[in-house]
Formats: sequence, C-alpha cells, structure tokens
Amino acid sequence: MNLEKVFKNKKVIVTGHTGFKGSWLTLWLTEIGANVLGISKNIPTKPSHYELLDLGKKIKSKKIDIQNLNKIKRIIKKFKPDFIFHLAAQSIVRKSYTNTIETWKTNLMGTVNILESLKENKKETITIIITSDKCYKNIETKKGYKENDILGGEDPYGASKSAAEIAINSYIKSFFNKKNNKNFIVSTRAGNVIGGGDWSDNRLIPDCIKSWIKKRTAKIRNPESTRPWQHVLEVIYGYLLLAKKIKLNKKLHGQSFNFGPNMRYNFKVLDVLNKSKLFWKDIDWKIEKKTSFKENILLNLNNAKAKKYLNWKPILSFQKTVKLTIDWYKCYSLKNKRLIFKKSIDQIKIYTRLI
Repeated sequence: MNLEKVFKNKKVIVTGHTGFKGSWLTLWLTEIGANVLGISKNIPTKPSHYELLDLGKKIKSKKIDIQNLNKIKRIIKKFKPDFIFHLAAQSIVRKSYTNTIETWKTNLMGTVNILESLKENKKETITIIITSDKCYKNIETKKGYKENDILGGEDPYGASKSAAEIAINSYIKSFFNKKNNKNFIVSTRAGNVIGGGDWSDNRLIPDCIKSWIKKRTAKIRNPESTRPWQHVLEVIYGYLLLAKKIKLNKKLHGQSFNFGPNMRYNFKVLDVLNKSKLFWKDIDWKIEKKTSFKENILLNLNNAKAKKYLNWKPILSFQKTVKLTIDWYKCYSLKNKRLIFKKSIDQIKIYTRLI
C-alpha cells in the first residue's frame, strides 16, 4: 500500500501547517491527493515557505490558535478527519527562555486541546503528535535515547515537550483504551531537522542563510555542538509512513517513535558549515564566544524501533542532506516563486525515488 493509496481523497488536518515542517508535510499531502485542512494562528516567519508555495490556494486553511479549545473541538467535529498531524508548537529553545508562558501554553495545552477534542470524535481517526527529541532527560550519553528512556527536558522548551508526552500517555490510558476506541494516537520525536524553507530565528541554517544572502558573515554560537542533523523530508516521510502503518496495524496505538539519523551522522556545527561551503562557495562565518543560555552539547536518538516496526530508515547521506538544503536556498536567492515551488516539488520527487 503506497502513500497515495492511503491518503488520496482522505481528510487530513495539519496543525502548524504554516511552519517549516508543516508546510513540507502539507505540500507532500497535496501532491498525493489528500484533502488538507490546515490550522495555524499565523504565518510564523517572513519569508515563509508556506507563502512561497502559495499553499493557501491549494488547501483549506483556518486561522485558529491551538490554545482555543472550543474552536479546535468545533473544527474537528465538523471536518471529521481521517488523519490528524499535530505540529503546532513554539519550537525554538532560545525563545522558550524569553516567552516561557506562551511556550508552555502552546506546547502542553495545545496538545491537550487536540486530545480533549478527540474525546468527542466518533469517526476512526489516526493522530500523529509531534513532540521533540528534547523531551528526553539529557545525560550527555553517547548512546542514542530510546523511546522508553526517562523524560525530563531541562530548558522550558524541552520540559514543555516532556509534559506533552506525559499528557498524551495519560489521555490514551484514560480515554482511548477501550475495545470500541476509534482514536489511534502515536507520538513522534525527531532530531535536529534542516532543509529548505526554514526561516526560524536562532537556528543555525536559517541564521546563516539570512546573512549569506546579503553577502554578510554569519555569526556562529556553538561551533562544537553535535546534533543529529537530518533532512526535513526524512522526518516528514516518517510521519506519513507511521500513519500508514497504524492504518494497517492498530496495535501501534499508544506508542512513541524516534525519527533520527544514524548516529554516525552526528556532526558538529562546523561540519555543517564546511559541507555547506562545498555547494555555496561565497559564504563565510565567525565564531562568537558568548552565549546567554544553556545548550546541550550532545543529543542522539536511537531509531531502531522505527526500523523494526515501520521499516523506516534514514536514506540521505550527510552530504546529500546539506546539498538539498543549500540547493533550495540558492534557488530562493533567485527570487522566483515559480522556481521555488518547482524546487520543493522536485526535492520531494528526488526523495521518493530514493525510497
């Protein structure tokens, strides 16, 4: 059963559809024939991948804050989705220090609102809730974190995602565990995702690109930090594949899955920069010594469960991951929306052929 057979003409809600990962997921879903309803409170960045693709003309879009329980309840009841992908979040670690209450409300209560709304849902619905690799208690281990490892993010962002995971488990055990249950819910935890179309503040690639497009030197905060770099399409495919697998095997209900690159792809920030320079010659950076908040040096995910139960595995090399990312932004620098849309579609096609 391929993805088109699973999603074609199916009703799919994507929360956070105007964001980086949300826009890629929405684009892929439209390409395989899904009837998408997007829910988001705003366009989170300027520029915006969502706007550059003109996705608002291809789907239904509702301007709703995920914190508004009554509106979320009404839209789910009216739309009757076959699938829900919940991506709406405050996803920037640094912002969680300056906008802490909003981070908690969005990441925890936004997730609770989706779960609470599903209590009234009578139609079979598969819900994929995206949290974060930062939900794990980080003890700087070189071993990859497994899905049953202890939760406990230390910064406000990670803590809010840990709390969301606890809420998900509580709702599943309390309300979605009966034989006649129609709601099948799974959480997912991804690593450090990069790719074209990300314009978030305080993230390595977007911050660099904003400087490089203006022919300025990028400022680098933590050059030695190691991250599980992976392309956005690896993760988006994981979400779609997981939804398909739940459709075939309801026993996956209530579980969690990591989507991370092979641990040999855990490269330093400097490795990403040096690799980027292979594909964009006229770029430069300088190291800034000071940082005003704590960042973990090491974050690894163990993806063995996804390999075993979903037959999912990362297929892009580190070089290919960086190349696809830089190619997209070089295309953007030409300021042609038609070319940007074509580049995004072409990259999905490239990835699909590799699958």
